[in-house]
Amino acid sequence: MKRAALILGIVLIVAASSLVLTFKGIEPTAKPWNPPPAAAVKASLLPRAACRERVPERQALFGDLHIHTGVSMDANAMGTRTTPEDAYRYAKGSEIEVFSGDPAVGMRLAQIDRPLDFAAVTDHAEWMGEVSLCMTPGSPSYDTDGCKIYRGEEQATLAKILRLKGFRARIGGLIDLGGRRTDVCGDEGELCRAELANVWRANQVAAESHYDRSPSCSFTTFHAWEYSHSPYSTKIHRNVILRNEIAPELPISSLETPREIDLRHQLVDLCNDNDSGCEAIAIPHNPNLSNGQMFKIEYADLPLEEQREEARLRARLEPIVEMMQIKGESECRNGMYDVLGAEDELCNFEKNRDMGRQDPEDCEEGSGWGAQAGKGCISRTDYVRYALLSGLREKTRIDVNPYEFGFIGSTDNHMSTPGSVTEYDVPYKFGMLPEKQVTIGEGKRGPAFWNPGGLAGVWAEENSRDSIFDALKRRESFATSGPRIRPRFFGGWDLPEALCDEAQFAQAGYANGVAMGSKLPTQPQGSSSPSFAVSAFADPGTEAQPGGLLQRAQIVKGWVDGEGKFHQEVHDIAGTPDNAADVDLQTCEPRGAGASTLCGVWQDPDFDADQDAVYYARIVENPSCRWSARLCLLLPEGERPDGCTTDQLPKTIQERAWTSPIWYVGS
Repeated sequence: MKRAALILGIVLIVAASSLVLTFKGIEPTAKPWNPPPAAAVKASLLPRAACRERVPERQALFGDLHIHTGVSMDANAMGTRTTPEDAYRYAKGSEIEVFSGDPAVGMRLAQIDRPLDFAAVTDHAEWMGEVSLCMTPGSPSYDTDGCKIYRGEEQATLAKILRLKGFRARIGGLIDLGGRRTDVCGDEGELCRAELANVWRANQVAAESHYDRSPSCSFTTFHAWEYSHSPYSTKIHRNVILRNEIAPELPISSLETPREIDLRHQLVDLCNDNDSGCEAIAIPHNPNLSNGQMFKIEYADLPLEEQREEARLRARLEPIVEMMQIKGESECRNGMYDVLGAEDELCNFEKNRDMGRQDPEDCEEGSGWGAQAGKGCISRTDYVRYALLSGLREKTRIDVNPYEFGFIGSTDNHMSTPGSVTEYDVPYKFGMLPEKQVTIGEGKRGPAFWNPGGLAGVWAEENSRDSIFDALKRRESFATSGPRIRPRFFGGWDLPEALCDEAQFAQAGYANGVAMGSKLPTQPQGSSSPSFAVSAFADPGTEAQPGGLLQRAQIVKGWVDGEGKFHQEVHDIAGTPDNAADVDLQTCEPRGAGASTLCGVWQDPDFDADQDAVYYARIVENPSCRWSARLCLLLPEGERPDGCTTDQLPKTIQERAWTSPIWYVGS
């Protein structure tokens, strides 16, 4: 009896430890699907009319490529019941009902300020099937213990032992030591495999039903999912975006494929390289919470030629990175290891981990764990500026740059409300009442430290899948922190000094140089250094929510020296940082001069033909009120939470846009 009790105690301790690790963010590993997922099958694409509006010099289109609905386990567990169908209706301008965050209040209405041009629902591939089985009365798994725990009708023994409540107690209904609970999924996972296929098909049906195939080309959808690997509470997620409706049988999840390097190989096997017409890209998202893991050289132990092959595959499949989303900005951070150059004051923007906290430890050349819980070291490669430079350094080492990526923004929205980025409302990560949004309290960092997220911008000939997907692949894309700023960026060896005076700026830019996302052509004889041209138009906003004026346009240059140290320079090329613009914090009214358009041409005065370099443009608005400050003003003075008075939250922000880079590659 004592031996049996001891064994049971050991089992409970091991299981409890596993559960604790899972709740800290370690994704359990499941058995491979049996049978294995089928590759995409060659098929004729559905017909669509030619777009009535096609612009040869390309037009700016705005969208959101990171959206969750009630299909996602975390969103569903937090009360979201809206669907992909709702998400696409919202993106097109319809009013939908969303969860308020309080069961006593119920639902509330939500409507975007302006429709988007494109969107992709990227529900988490992990546990899609389980959520559907557990939330659908009459399903084969509905009355299982696991589903009852997930729905909150029972509490797991281990959850009681560990005193877990709410969301953390509920997800134990879906997770087991083998990754998937057999009572929910069946002994071989057959129930969850079949339901995952059903849910994936339903998501595809929603995307197809909202893709405008008429000559109006008013709205574009993409088939997509999120691969959500979070080992030890470190975020290494990717959003997988498909070019068209030809898709693999199942979305690839981190449960069956826990290594990102294997995700890429599966994508080429199941989609890109099987002659089906399927094509995928994977967008690394939110690297600011990756503890140096997102851009770690994951193939370093392989033979040299295999390293090159892996680096080429990564560059091919990951042409874009997410610069901005609800959990903060991922451009740059001051004071990082072996980064030389003057401090960049504008790096102190929406740093979720930094607000009111001591500086985390620097990972230096290593990596760590725990960023989602505010723990572990922080790496320079958690920020895309320095990940780009890591790519230059890697090219020197193996002659391949795996990190030649462009930029987009998106939301990581979990309320089926893509593009809900206005600072006049609250961030829509999950439903929550306004007064709770700006409550800081103690313990886990909450919504007060989030922001509404960003938008993805592309320069495309027309609003269609092929045109937008091609823009993403060639990196003619840009990120914004929310506003619909329209930036253009060209580089070349013979750009006219008076390019900003050209009536057809874009045509002249294409004719005399290359656009954002490109490499400069070979330096012609007699050319001393490259020139770069930046143009930007401010977001006009709406009558109810006017946009901000532009303060300045900048070019950021980066390079790696012979000792492997990173260098950065920031050059103001249009507008001025000294325009005395500010905000009346009692009313949130902006004050001071600004511009509706900016344009400038800059020639690199310190160009070194033997030194690879990367350049991108940053457009900055005048200061404006942060969403939390606006919300505090709407609450009665005596009812304002602690987030309204603390110095931990900034009162103002400077919205911005970032263009994808242009690279110089020396001989």
